[in-house]
Amino acid sequence: MKLAHQINLAFSIALVLLLSITAVVIHFVLLNHFVGTQKEDLRTIGAAMSATLTEESKYIGEIGTQLEALPVTIPSLSTPGVEAILSDETGKVLSTSSEMSSIAINYDAKSVTGQATELQNIWNGTDTRYITEVKATPIGTLTLLTPMSAVTAIEQALLKRLLIVFSAAGAFMFLFGLFITKKLIQPLMRLQQELRKVKERHFSDVKLIKAGGELGSVAQSVYDMADELNRFNHVQKQFFQNASHELKTPLMSISGYAEGIKDGVFEGENVVKGLDIIMSESSRLKKLVSEMTLLAKLDSEEDIFKPTVICLKDLLTETIERMNPLLMKKELTLHISHDHQDSLTIRADRDKLLQALLNVVSNATRYANQHIYIHVSVKEGRALLSVSDDGPGISDDLLPYLFHRFVKGKDGESGLGLAISRAIIERCGGQISAGNRTNGGAVISMGFPL
Repeated sequence: MKLAHQINLAFSIALVLLLSITAVVIHFVLLNHFVGTQKEDLRTIGAAMSATLTEESKYIGEIGTQLEALPVTIPSLSTPGVEAILSDETGKVLSTSSEMSSIAINYDAKSVTGQATELQNIWNGTDTRYITEVKATPIGTLTLLTPMSAVTAIEQALLKRLLIVFSAAGAFMFLFGLFITKKLIQPLMRLQQELRKVKERHFSDVKLIKAGGELGSVAQSVYDMADELNRFNHVQKQFFQNASHELKTPLMSISGYAEGIKDGVFEGENVVKGLDIIMSESSRLKKLVSEMTLLAKLDSEEDIFKPTVICLKDLLTETIERMNPLLMKKELTLHISHDHQDSLTIRADRDKLLQALLNVVSNATRYANQHIYIHVSVKEGRALLSVSDDGPGISDDLLPYLFHRFVKGKDGESGLGLAISRAIIERCGGQISAGNRTNGGAVISMGFPL
């Protein structure tokens, strides 16, 4: 069953249940209200009749006449549908109202015992045919009663009118629910079409669905996901193109010189020179494959990264020691400065982070003129490390893509060193960014949680 039909069915069932419960509650509320009103009227009538009967009892006492010898009459009732019965303490009916013949009990045809039993049922409330009010008087017990059917008829008539109103309101709510459901489901159906485009890998064709609430958030997430997948797909294609190009160049050199030596094209010193080029290109090819493999593992494997607590000062010391031969060869001076005296500790994979720092510093040696600066500071609970040089800086068109794979500057090698550094630093929970100094030269900044 479609979601729209499920929602409509659930809404219809809920609406029917709500209206049914409301109708039942209103039925009992109306019935109790009418019964309470009728009893209040009976109390008022009973009080007036009791006062009249009290006056009659005083008159009988004054003349000294026996009660049985004097007929007792109930005052006439002006309220239609209300009957009165006057009985003695034994339950014998002494008098009834003029309209008593309309009530189902025929007291003339009953015995005294039958009359008493019938009245006892009315007094106890077991006779549900009547609404009663019993009041004691000096002459006897005055019982006022009115048929329950009259109250029920009024209540049923009013309830029918309310049900008609409820039915009209229910029909309107049902149609309104269908309209709202259609409005809610329509963006969801459009979102399903966009997800089908994602499934078919047409990421660039995915459009943003305008909707409100949680559905709008989901639509925005789907759109962002498609954009990220499209970018990732583009990067993957570009990666394979660049990788094939980078691998093709050393392979062509190795193949060319190997064929030349085999065919005797190179002789004497040229053979040795050719073998040196083959060895150099083989080393370059091996390094490129190793870097590509490491980058792939950093992106996909969790076990390759083993974080421990390390001292940042010791890590920098080892980095400088490894870079000293290259610094001396290029006659560069490395300057280290700290904003604090205490040793900072971070949590990272020591070997991987050391490789990331070596990549960043070696990149600085490639472009520095005379000086390289490493500065360590602490800000907002993070250790900040910056590596800068006094070289020409990073061009504006290269800066946004500096940490992408196979992106390299004029004197770059494989274009994977900074991409590997970014992957390692981000796996450490840190961040890396690049920019240019105001007085010239490039600066690469790294931040780590302490």
